[in-house]
Amino acid sequence: MKFTAEQLARSMSRISGPFAVMLLVALALWPALRRPVKADERAASPLPLVYASPLELQLSPDGARLYVLCQQTEEVRVLDARTYAAVKAIPVGHVPRGMALSVSGDRLFVTNSWDDTLSVIDTSALAVIATWNVGAEPSGVVEDRAGNQIFVANRISNDIAVLDARTGVEKKRLLAGRGASYLTLSPDGKRIYATHVYPNATPHRTAPASEITVIDTERAMVVERMPLPGVAGVFHLALSADGRLGAAAEYHPKNLIPLAHLEHGGAFAYTLTLFGADVGKPVEIPLDELERYASQPFGVAISPDKSRLYVTAGGSECVLAIDVARLLRFVHTRPRPASGSFANDLSASANYIVTRIPVGHNPRGLAFSPDGHRLYVANRLEDTISIIDPRTNRVTSTVALDGPKVVSALRRGEQTFYTARYSFQGQIGCASCHIDSTFDGLQWDLEPDGFGRDIVDNRLIEDLKGTEPFKWNGGNPDIPTECGPRTEMYFWRSEQYDGRVLADLALYMRGLPARPNRWRLPDGELTPSQERGKALFERAVDRFGKPIPETNRCSYCHSGPKGTSQKSFDVGTKKPTDNSGLLDTPQLTNTALTAPYLHDGSARTLEEIWTVYNPEDKHGRTNDLTKDELNDLIEYLRTR
Repeated sequence: MKFTAEQLARSMSRISGPFAVMLLVALALWPALRRPVKADERAASPLPLVYASPLELQLSPDGARLYVLCQQTEEVRVLDARTYAAVKAIPVGHVPRGMALSVSGDRLFVTNSWDDTLSVIDTSALAVIATWNVGAEPSGVVEDRAGNQIFVANRISNDIAVLDARTGVEKKRLLAGRGASYLTLSPDGKRIYATHVYPNATPHRTAPASEITVIDTERAMVVERMPLPGVAGVFHLALSADGRLGAAAEYHPKNLIPLAHLEHGGAFAYTLTLFGADVGKPVEIPLDELERYASQPFGVAISPDKSRLYVTAGGSECVLAIDVARLLRFVHTRPRPASGSFANDLSASANYIVTRIPVGHNPRGLAFSPDGHRLYVANRLEDTISIIDPRTNRVTSTVALDGPKVVSALRRGEQTFYTARYSFQGQIGCASCHIDSTFDGLQWDLEPDGFGRDIVDNRLIEDLKGTEPFKWNGGNPDIPTECGPRTEMYFWRSEQYDGRVLADLALYMRGLPARPNRWRLPDGELTPSQERGKALFERAVDRFGKPIPETNRCSYCHSGPKGTSQKSFDVGTKKPTDNSGLLDTPQLTNTALTAPYLHDGSARTLEEIWTVYNPEDKHGRTNDLTKDELNDLIEYLRTR
């Protein structure tokens, strides 16, 4: 299979904004890139190219085919699982994120997260035979054992859609955790386990909380919400073949203490939550060790014989191999803390982690061959697949996917964004807090302003260009300043970027597009409620006919195409922990997704910004609004 100019053109037609321009350049220059490239050219190329970006893997039931979900080229590539020869590339929707085979293996389901659709692929014809609409930003997918229902986890609508497996007609929605993303079917088919990437709402400045949502498959109803205290960011979950052991990969942030503690136990603990009959009461165990961390765990797989458990660590660019017998011995012989968590015990992992297996850039999904003799790992930012022999825990071969061999500046910037190699002891990368290049829903204490001072909410980083300056105090005029000396000093506490690395990172961040806004109508028109809200947003007179000073109008601070004047104001939201009330005006791009709100994350909802934290009308004139009018204003803000 050749990576063609037509593939570039198809991808370009689906991408708007900065990426479209960059792809146009790449398309024009593509013929020149087909020639062999020297190593120094790979290092120097500034061209933004379209890479495969393999994210997830699936093996056919007979082990003959390997399905590779390629996010950037927006296709499923089918490989011969023995020779790794390309069989076919199947185009799917925009920004695919999840993939699952039907029980019989005759159909492959792919979630298209920016199209809000599900592609149904016939695995005999190797073609899409249906495209079904689902919820907002579909991510994980699974079919029940009977082949009657399909379950789809929707990241923005925070729910799980239940579809008729033959027609795609939606039957019901199940409430899940915030950012519902990954689904795993139990071996007996009776349960589905759902995880979510953003923490559920908790009171301000309290520990985050997440859950594993357990669904009865036959009845299609939630039967349990397994609590994950202190956890924010849960990714793939795996179950042993006998169903007695489950493991979920997760982040355990330490955001309630100053980040100065990075050098004394980390800003994150990267952990697994174990559950099931082999474990008893769920227990959290760390993947980190002294002076070395397992940054950004994502994929989990348990060998068919349950002897080994493997976890990809995307920021650490390795796969962790865990001895299951030793792991269970540790769990049952070590006295458990009252919290049920060993997350802060950096001596624990030596009891069960056998080795770390180096792989490629940003390893994500992984899958066993049916016989358990091979473990496949998708290296997302290297366009390769590592094949590991579980008997030796070594990479036996690396398969390069077809595509550009030039490593562009944009690609290097993305690699820098996701790696943890620059931070002290390899603990964190940009993607640790900005999950999938978005945000984490947490608030942090960054000590340059003083311990316990200026608590800041983590902001969304999509569509950043034209929203300068940065930081809540507006102290950083541009991305290189924001991500350069400040990051090196207060986040990494380690290696400094050289000029090229910083330039590449800034290029990547400035080019991040905004995902589609689900509150806008397709034709760009506003609903009657949104029209009324827009009028309130722009009004110059209150309901009593009294003029509203220009500086107290919503549209004054939140002006411009992205909803920011790029200036700082004191709107009366200063807290006792703040050094100043003068704050940068945040952009409104996709603001509906980014709860909690205000500079310190104290407002849990958009409504609380004005009903709880604006008693004196300093943050816009809003106390004269009725409940319905405030709802209209919020409906308009959701369209920004």
